[in-house]
Amino acid sequence: MKFRKIILSLIIALLSYPLATFAQVEISGFDIIQNVYNRPTGDDQKGKLTMTLINSRGDQRIREIKQYLKDFGYVEKKIMFFISPADVRNTSFMNWSYDEEGRDDDQWIYLPALKRVKRISSDSKSDYFMGSDFTYDDLGDRHPLEDKHILLRQEKLDDEDCYVVESIPKEEDYMYSRTVTWIIKDKWIGLKKEFYDEDGEHLKTLSVQNYKKIEDYWIITNSQMYNVQKEHTTNMILENLEIDTGLSDTWFTERMMKRGI
Repeated sequence: MKFRKIILSLIIALLSYPLATFAQVEISGFDIIQNVYNRPTGDDQKGKLTMTLINSRGDQRIREIKQYLKDFGYVEKKIMFFISPADVRNTSFMNWSYDEEGRDDDQWIYLPALKRVKRISSDSKSDYFMGSDFTYDDLGDRHPLEDKHILLRQEKLDDEDCYVVESIPKEEDYMYSRTVTWIIKDKWIGLKKEFYDEDGEHLKTLSVQNYKKIEDYWIITNSQMYNVQKEHTTNMILENLEIDTGLSDTWFTERMMKRGI
């Protein structure tokens, strides 16, 4: 009787092992993107951004920005103040990204020459932001449910084990026909992302140049967007980052956009 129980236990264990292993390995494209979307980055952040624009001839323009971000639970708010050079100084941009499915980001820009805050319309979100290779839409957080996500394969990139996920927008007239993202398995960081235009042609590539752990959060500190069609590059470096400082809600208002820092 005891022997039969031992044999039965071994059979159950052997049958269960492949199923358990399979359950650990199998993950959907949606689950992967959802994990990236939900990666914790703190309740709030503030830091300095250096944006370097490089054209096809190698000419550079450098812009310095102060950035503030706060997670309100149902919405994440971000505000950026341009510090230099003089031609963009006091320009500010604000983005509110909602967790609610189907709700577009709210975005505003303050242009000191006009002395007024302008709301970014949905038709303008494909425009490029301040001469960079990032569109206004790129600056927000796209909700995972807005796309169909397909796990293409698993492979190494920059010595990191990655999932490769293709995301196809559900809306017909979206600015990108699809994107392909390499996501680090244990950190849920998008290490590389390829964007394809409405004709299915490769438009640009976002590459993470550096990331590190700051106060238990994985933070991207250096990224590069390269437009392969225009041969234009935008480098973004995040420095002097402070996390969970208790930022006031009043930072994220049109009044603050006009006031500046």
